[in-house]
Amino acid sequence: MSRVFGSVRAKATLGATVVVAIALVAAGAAVLLSLRANLNGQAGTEAERSAREVAADLSGGASYDRLRLDDDQRPVQVVDGKGVLVAASDNLRRISGTGTGAVKPRAQRTAAPGSDGDAADDHGGGKGGDDKGGDGKGGGDDNGGDGRGKDGRGRGAGADDDYSLEPGRIGAEVNFSEGSATLGGDTADYRFAAVEVSVKSKGALTVYAGAPLSAEQGAVRTALTVMLTGLPLLLAVVAAVTWRVTRRALRPVEGIRSEMAAITASEDLARRVPVPDTQDEVAGLARTTNETLAALETSVERQRRFVADASHELRSPIASLRTQLEVGAAHPELLDVTGAVEDTVRLQRLAADLLLLARLDAGERPADTRFDLAALAREEVSRRPGVTVEGASAEVVGSRGQMARLLGNLLDNARRHARSRVAVTLRAEGPWAVLEVADDGAGVPTAERERIFERFVRLDEARGRDDGGAGLGLAIARDVALRHGGTLTVGEARGGGALFTLRLPGHA
Repeated sequence: MSRVFGSVRAKATLGATVVVAIALVAAGAAVLLSLRANLNGQAGTEAERSAREVAADLSGGASYDRLRLDDDQRPVQVVDGKGVLVAASDNLRRISGTGTGAVKPRAQRTAAPGSDGDAADDHGGGKGGDDKGGDGKGGGDDNGGDGRGKDGRGRGAGADDDYSLEPGRIGAEVNFSEGSATLGGDTADYRFAAVEVSVKSKGALTVYAGAPLSAEQGAVRTALTVMLTGLPLLLAVVAAVTWRVTRRALRPVEGIRSEMAAITASEDLARRVPVPDTQDEVAGLARTTNETLAALETSVERQRRFVADASHELRSPIASLRTQLEVGAAHPELLDVTGAVEDTVRLQRLAADLLLLARLDAGERPADTRFDLAALAREEVSRRPGVTVEGASAEVVGSRGQMARLLGNLLDNARRHARSRVAVTLRAEGPWAVLEVADDGAGVPTAERERIFERFVRLDEARGRDDGGAGLGLAIARDVALRHGGTLTVGEARGGGALFTLRLPGHA
């Protein structure tokens, strides 16, 4: 069970599900917030429209009792500058979120007969002129006759269009708030709009009008219910699809794993993992795995041949040396000391070559010593008569001992195959130091020019081992060149024979 939940398939499924869940929650929250904001905006627009209608009536001179406040769905309050409720919806029972919690307007004072026009109540009772105001007309009669008070603006109380005020100003700014109200027996949440209006005879007034939020709340609840119901179902679908897709995508990986396990158990490096018929990363992994197996098989086979060839090469001098020592022990007068010494030297050189190859194969880095390649070449040439050297100095960095072994192997190989002449030349080609070793021998056939750098390879199989060596010299030379960041190739010299070209990074 732990293996299943710890697998890449389970992790991929869990990761995809979590990412989709986060995305859906974020999107759902954004949708809900946007929906609520839009519906709140609509409710605010309706509330503002209602508030401005009442403000327009007040600005036009309507008295408080003639305001249009009979809408059962729109609670309205009119508050004066002192915060006193002067008008409200008739069926308003409770309210919160506005400037005042009062629901009943303060009772309006009724003017006594003969009083000033300014003392008229808001129900529109016109007043006759007093004794001091000779320009006033008598109070309005039952037929609605005009009667001006001392301010010259009063109208008769009986007329349907009874207005006691001239037009005022309505504020441009609107303030919104949220609260609740009870109209009749129904309580609901509302969005209130507050609009200020200035009336000369009434002063500054504030109209509060509300629009119900029931539509917004219902829409939000519906959307939330749909999301809470659909989100788990959608996540389940995402998890199931991801589980199936990853199983199909990882099926080739399981085939690769099982084949690698079989290769490990059987130690058969000739086997290869299956490559799926796709162009994705899994197919690339399978191809790379097969390339690695092929390289490993080649390396192991090369190592096996190396051990077999080394054992074969070591067997001959050891057997020869043993024979000579046994003969010498039985017949001292027949002991070939010179031959025994030569076999011992040959065995020593072979052991040194095998040790150097083992160190190179292990990835031993060369030393960071700076030395003159031309001086080293002259030093090696001085030990071998019949070899000439020419060229300018060229500094390189590396192991001077390994480079001396490389040059010695090249010179010994050239002298072994040359008829009369071996020449060494040095030159600089851009950032490279180039050393060439040429002989006037038979040369190397084109088809064999790479094979001669393999270990224990001798092209002239009839050549005696004493003359031809063990076939490790050129292999060691190329490995040393590669370890120093250079190359070693063979071609044809101008006058015939072999031309070995060594290129190393130069250092000025």
